[in-house]
Amino acid sequence: LWVRIRETVTHAEFSSSAETMRRVVRQSKFRHVFGQAVKNDQCYDDIRVSRVTWDSSFCAVNPNFVAIIIEASGGGAFLVLPLHKTGRIDKSYPTVCGHTGPVLDIDWCPHNDQVIASGSEDCTVMVWQIPENGLTLPLTEPAVILEGHSKRVGIVAWHPTAHNVLLSAGCDNVIIIWNVGTGEPLINLDDLHQDMIYNVSWNRNGSLICTASKDKKIRVIDPRKQEIVAEKEKAHEGARPMRAIFLSDGNVFTTGFSRMSERQLALWNPKSMEEPIALHEMDTSNGVLLPFYDPDTNIIYLCGKGDSSIRYFEITDESPYVHYLNTFSSKEPQRGMGFMPKRGLDVNKCEIARFFKLHERKCEPIIMTVPRKSDLFQDDLYPDTAGPEASLEAEEWFDGKNGDPILISLKHGYIPGKNRDLKVVKKNILDNKLAANKKSDLISAPKKAADTSNTQNEAKLDEILKELKSLKGTITQQDERISKLEQQMAKIAV
Repeated sequence: LWVRIRETVTHAEFSSSAETMRRVVRQSKFRHVFGQAVKNDQCYDDIRVSRVTWDSSFCAVNPNFVAIIIEASGGGAFLVLPLHKTGRIDKSYPTVCGHTGPVLDIDWCPHNDQVIASGSEDCTVMVWQIPENGLTLPLTEPAVILEGHSKRVGIVAWHPTAHNVLLSAGCDNVIIIWNVGTGEPLINLDDLHQDMIYNVSWNRNGSLICTASKDKKIRVIDPRKQEIVAEKEKAHEGARPMRAIFLSDGNVFTTGFSRMSERQLALWNPKSMEEPIALHEMDTSNGVLLPFYDPDTNIIYLCGKGDSSIRYFEITDESPYVHYLNTFSSKEPQRGMGFMPKRGLDVNKCEIARFFKLHERKCEPIIMTVPRKSDLFQDDLYPDTAGPEASLEAEEWFDGKNGDPILISLKHGYIPGKNRDLKVVKKNILDNKLAANKKSDLISAPKKAADTSNTQNEAKLDEILKELKSLKGTITQQDERISKLEQQMAKIAV
């Protein structure tokens, strides 16, 4: 009798919790989010996606370009394709290929759609300026090389609101925050992690970062004070890699594995991390769950490496806090995934997310929409979102200022502005000293300087004219040689 009563109670409890979950989902405007892969001719085909054993997404997207880390002999490379360049990608298509070791991570600058950062096994971070219409020649010269790590660099992440601030994390367990505008490492967090860093995430205004590490700890860090604000040991007890990301309300969302190798997701409040706000077990697959977060809708999309599905959840203030919405399933497993920023979506089609799924030999866009009957702008789906304008300069952020993202409306679609060129001004103590010495010399002898400068200018002009003459001579010689060779070819062809 007792067994029967207990079974009845347990069944009632399960039914009520399932009913609660169902009721919460039923009230959500995202319960019908519908995922669909595009047709074959809108995919990017014949791409040799990187086989390197590293758990990054291998793909980065913005409203202009899709970048994909690829297999490259004798170094590291990634493709940068304009979004409209679908279909078969020729093997000779130019790549970004300045690294001497495989590229492990790439990230587009949120404030300039032509600037991308890459981290590599060659221990360097490189920042690249992509031409407005994409590459016509291989790009081997970065705008700046950032050197400071002693082991491979597996993570690069731009600051969400400060201009030219970039974070990198390496397998030396060090996090460096760079001022890209000067090429300087301004913050070096070298004693906060004793084991490999799996991932790093900025919070909404970039005042804090959270990290997941191989020692099973989740850390919330104030990078400018260089101190740990909160940490949780054994956030997930399994040995496989974890991920941790900040949500817009300041909570931390994590994915990991239980001791029995079941995949888990959890929600934490950094102010009290003893117990999670929510903890859910999912399945026993062994692929690392990569979380992609949309702060406007509070939806988290989970893409497992090697899975063939994308699961999505809504985060709310009501229990159970993390609400399962739906799963997009396909046949092919994913090697990596790119996630389009909100300003790159088609608001007329009620598109709330777009993924770029990497297969072994292609990249396939997947579009998530909320079906609506009306053709009008759906302002409940599209609150104002983070625009491309930075709210702070790098120096202001390093001096202690914070700035929230500058929001834009998507009511009339996103109209891109002109991107600023990335200007790198290297600061050099020696240069400064030389400049100071020159200044004092000029003050002591102004007349002498004026006289000599005139004669120097005349001499320079003569030099330039001579060089121009010789170059013109060379060009005419080459022209004659080319026409002779063409005549010889014509004879042979006949």
